Amino acid sequence: MNAEIYTSLVEKAKAGQKMLAVLIDPDKCSDAHLQILLPLLRKYTPDFIFIGGSQLKISFSALIQTFKNELHIPVVLFPGDVSQFSPDADALLLLSLISGRNPEYLISQHVNAAISISNSGLEVIPTGYMLVDGGTKSAVEYISNTQPIPRDKNDIALATALAGQLLGMKAIYLEAGSGAKLPVPTDMIRHLKSHLSVPLIVGGGIKTETQLQAAFQAGADLVVIGNILETEPEMIARFVNHLI
Repeated sequence: MNAEIYTSLVEKAKAGQKMLAVLIDPDKCSDAHLQILLPLLRKYTPDFIFIGGSQLKISFSALIQTFKNELHIPVVLFPGDVSQFSPDADALLLLSLISGRNPEYLISQHVNAAISISNSGLEVIPTGYMLVDGGTKSAVEYISNTQPIPRDKNDIALATALAGQLLGMKAIYLEAGSGAKLPVPTDMIRHLKSHLSVPLIVGGGIKTETQLQAAFQAGADLVVIGNILETEPEMIARFVNHLI
């Protein structure tokens, strides 16, 4: 397995180059929405396309190929469970829900997918996934049957992130949840960034350039934008231009 995408992520993070990923939920990405979104993404190109969701009901291999053919940027799997693996992507965030205590999302799903992933030769990025209270009950919280880390518990968040790093996770992903009312608190991002040596990814609840900039200034290396583009796809221009 190669490490081209992860190497790029690390090098950009070390150089202080902020990165943007667009998260696509195939269940919410209709052909009509694609016709609007793809031209915008060609003009205002993020660093990565993440594909996945908590409740996928459809095959998305064709969608992966569409993004790879049309955009020529890395397509990275962001799987909710073992059924969301596809060898057609460029890389896989192998998420372990380290903020929860449900073994299904700490190791069981990974065991079920391990042979397929290994045989595929796909680049794998082991990632400590941490759910943070975003002001509403998220799909991740409901599906995984785990509690998010409270917004004011920075030390719990730090201990969890450091545990993931010590266990060999190559990135830490702070997630407020799809459709979160509130993004991950900036003081939590800042607290973790000051102690971690692996890239820090932040997503959930980011709907404005101000929130994007706040996450970057607090220490996020990569910010993930999702829900807002489902209703306001033209916002990608403002997010990408904010990076320049």
